[in-house]
Amino acid sequence: MSSVIARLHNAQNEHDLEVFLECFDPNYRSEQPAHPGRGFGGREQVRKNWSSIFESFPDFKAELLQHTTEGNTVWAEWQWTATELHMRGVTIFGVEADRITWGRLYMEPVEEAEETIDEAMQRMTGQSQQEESSS
Repeated sequence: MSSVIARLHNAQNEHDLEVFLECFDPNYRSEQPAHPGRGFGGREQVRKNWSSIFESFPDFKAELLQHTTEGNTVWAEWQWTATELHMRGVTIFGVEADRITWGRLYMEPVEEAEETIDEAMQRMTGQSQQEESSS
């Protein structure tokens, strides 16, 4: 495993903001492709975001489910939980000199109300399964 991802993971679970921040390059660039307006640059925004997370969720835990490294890119699947938080998703990080220089985050809240695939497709397309079958 990339040593920066191991440090990041441990810092999340220890709620150690300073160690967490040391994992990021000062000029870090973050994108959330599913939420384009949430992109930002700089480690200070990382500080602002994660100090709020650690303060708001004292029982916050990060579970690293899967990870792989290809060259300078690390893909990681995460589950983040707390009493009032449950998120899962993937982060893709660019790493140079054992620091994260850029990230693309695909983290989303887990839907607690289970929607079936048919219900999801109907919501997405506006068509019911029966309408598709009779076409």
